Amino acid sequence: MGEADRIGPNMSPKQTLADRANRVRKTFFTKQGLIGNYDYGFLFRPNIPFLKKPRRASPFFGLNDTMPVILALLLGFQHALAMLAGVMTPPIILSGQGGVNLDADYQQYLVSTSLIVCGILSSIQITRFHIYKTPYYIGTGLISVVGTSFAIIPVAQGAFNQMYSNGFCPVAEDGTKLPCPDAYGALIGTCAICALTEILISFMPPKALQRIFPPIVTGPTVMLIGVHLIESGFKNWAGGSGLCAELPEDGFYRLCPDITAPHALPWGSAEYVGLGFLVFITIIICERFGSPIMKSTSVIIGLLTGCIVAAACGYFDDAGITSAPAVSFVWVKTFKLSLYGPLVLPVMTVFIICACEAIGDITATCDVSRLDVEGKEFESRIQGGVLADGLNGCFAALMTITPMSTFAQNNGVIALTRCANRRAGYCCCFFLIVMGLFAKFSAALVAIPAPVLGGMTTFLFCAVAVSGMAIVARVPFTRRTRFILTASLAVGYGATLVPTWFDHVFTYDGDNHSLRGFYDAIALVMETGFAITAMVSMILNLVLPEEIEDTPEEGLQGAEEQRSGSEAPDSIEAVSKVEMDIPTKEVV
Repeated sequence: MGEADRIGPNMSPKQTLADRANRVRKTFFTKQGLIGNYDYGFLFRPNIPFLKKPRRASPFFGLNDTMPVILALLLGFQHALAMLAGVMTPPIILSGQGGVNLDADYQQYLVSTSLIVCGILSSIQITRFHIYKTPYYIGTGLISVVGTSFAIIPVAQGAFNQMYSNGFCPVAEDGTKLPCPDAYGALIGTCAICALTEILISFMPPKALQRIFPPIVTGPTVMLIGVHLIESGFKNWAGGSGLCAELPEDGFYRLCPDITAPHALPWGSAEYVGLGFLVFITIIICERFGSPIMKSTSVIIGLLTGCIVAAACGYFDDAGITSAPAVSFVWVKTFKLSLYGPLVLPVMTVFIICACEAIGDITATCDVSRLDVEGKEFESRIQGGVLADGLNGCFAALMTITPMSTFAQNNGVIALTRCANRRAGYCCCFFLIVMGLFAKFSAALVAIPAPVLGGMTTFLFCAVAVSGMAIVARVPFTRRTRFILTASLAVGYGATLVPTWFDHVFTYDGDNHSLRGFYDAIALVMETGFAITAMVSMILNLVLPEEIEDTPEEGLQGAEEQRSGSEAPDSIEAVSKVEMDIPTKEVV
């Protein structure tokens, strides 16, 4: 094990300056150190039916194995591309017409900063630091890359709508929502404080975490996050998620994204739907016929294909790219930080979900990295990863970005390339930071037409919902678990489908701002589907007692026997086989 992964003091002899110089020489000035004997064609060889040839399996690179520099750069770039779509999507949505309606300069800055912050904070997770004179760590010491969390999007969108309706944000006379940077500042200010929730969770014993946040709680919650986000993706697919989606007969937004945009069309036009479908079908083709590197970056390839066609057809507005600066960095633009009371409870729920996701992702990373998934070292990785996740949420807010969480899709890259080496992880961080530094690159991402972005984000957001389904599939379907799922999903789906259902419960019009803020907080929780699902499932899981017939062996088998008689054992075996086929990276 390397120094960063060692449990206890490091007793290895200290390297001399000559040893370090010799190591650098072998790494950068020899063929073995630069290129090695890796089969690079494996990464680019397409999967063509009927033309497959048996090939030797590529070597597995462990956590601290010696790895060629070129291969580390190549696989690090692959990791960065796998993250790119997930990193750029939240800032574009929250700063655009579906959020606080900021101008293009602010959107470009937030995308650039998101890439830079993800690179910096991912390096913290990968490096792993020991807290002096304590048994605790910060970071996992694995390729646990972090990106902007999707879980904050539903909460933020609900809060922004509330801010526009209660006068916190300005609205034009015709109802147009004007730019509101103070709302974004209130969001990240609240996130910086609520990140303490996940930091405290990191010091809880693992058994307590499993008791409070089992799959019966985290599964439906993650599923509802994805279901809510799909609405935003589909609106963009049809032309945009702003006022043009309401199909006004006249005015500035009678066309999408507005009447001044190049090749503007009404919302839902066939051209827009076709652009999004092109992205979607490209992702499917890459998965079926693509090489390993194409499969892990299929979302970006689909996005690039859509951008090429959109540019050829005149949908791109390059004014923002032309006016963007050459270089950007953190704090080039700032926001007024504040605490928005109604956001506290929902954002705390977001950080609880991030902690649960981190536990599952770290477990999956250990699994695909061929490391133990139990024992003292594994538990220290879990503790360090969750603590780093909480600290990253606070640091990200102070760097003007919404909360970060570990990314599960990179576990697929590790499994596909058979490389768990941290050198590739550091190269990934390097490429993310470089992408963020070049503001022109971020400006190009912001300029992507909404239908192209919608075709890509719909796929990503549905993947979040499927992850929640995979978690739920691990739960034995007894009478108790069915009841918990039914009760929690009933209100969760209802609040997601009809988000205004709680608008008229509190009709307070007085001058007591504290009381009004308290009512707004309750309304925001009740109108955020995944938040109320998490609360209901958590309470019911702790309150409802386990019954004898609720054990998997007796309860499920008994229920199946009542329905299918002697075929029950075969049904249970089929369920077990289905569960075994679900990827381990989705388990929390």
